[in-house]
Amino acid sequence: MTGSEKRTPARRARWWAAGLLALSGVCAHAAGFDRLLVPANGTEPGIEALVWSPCATAAEPTALGPYVVQGMRRCPVAGEALPLVVISHGQGGDSLGHHDTATALADAGFVVVSLNHPGDSFGDDGAAGHWRIFESRPRDVSRVISFMQEDWPQRRQLKSQAIGVFGFSRGGYTALALVGAVPSAAAASARFCPRGAAPDAWPICRELGASPPALRPLADPRVRAAVVVDPLNLFDAAGLKPVRAPVQLWASALGGDGVEPAHVEAIRKALPKQSIDHQVADGAGHFVFLAPCTAALRNLVPQICEDPQGVNRDALHRRMNAAAVAFFRQHLR
Repeated sequence: MTGSEKRTPARRARWWAAGLLALSGVCAHAAGFDRLLVPANGTEPGIEALVWSPCATAAEPTALGPYVVQGMRRCPVAGEALPLVVISHGQGGDSLGHHDTATALADAGFVVVSLNHPGDSFGDDGAAGHWRIFESRPRDVSRVISFMQEDWPQRRQLKSQAIGVFGFSRGGYTALALVGAVPSAAAASARFCPRGAAPDAWPICRELGASPPALRPLADPRVRAAVVVDPLNLFDAAGLKPVRAPVQLWASALGGDGVEPAHVEAIRKALPKQSIDHQVADGAGHFVFLAPCTAALRNLVPQICEDPQGVNRDALHRRMNAAAVAFFRQHLR
């Protein structure tokens, strides 16, 4: 929900390339993975996802379409009383955009589900430009949680009440909404639809300038901890006060793609101090939080791969993944 989000063709091209060519960074994790489909329910569409789980077999590079992940396809789920973490991607992303984080968590004893948000993912972005996507995104995660607890074949290996969310960009917004933050149409309009902007520049701005629909309650009390990474800020200060679950908040020093450092800092200041663990990616921009790029991807879409001089994306991901594992272990174990 940003100025750069308005540049739809360029943004679609970036995510098209990412979806076709992204490969993993150099990791060696023992993770199993398999495809998952949360069935459609009434007016709610089906949700495509990947489930990642602890695996007793040694990891090896595995092709998954155009991706390469460190894991074993359909490896039996190892362990009992396993915490669950759901990963929510950014606008136009997909279930593999944070696969290195998913495998790190699975290797550490978590079951992880990375979903494709219907209407706001690679190849399916018809709802991405409308205000109600910010209501359906948290609901997508809640539906995934319900499916894992009620219908997943290995559900008895999950630990009850041990549920976390990892979210990047719009997924960071999604994670905050799930732990109680209340979005504000007025705050969103003031931040992203300034006076003087062309009224047809972006569909959401037209909706916000007219009579934006109220979003129904989004929080899910089952979510007990959230890792929030360079989040899109649709909140005012009052809307962040209800958050009581612990939050690990990551910020890029430079921001980008409409997520400005000041927006993330406003979230940090407004969250209850006792609930926040603040982390900064020094010298880095917004896309540093996507999985490390290969040479082929850097040649095709350098804007999401070329980090500022002195920034080591692989090293940052090792740090971030270790911090996420430690945070979820503390609050979900």
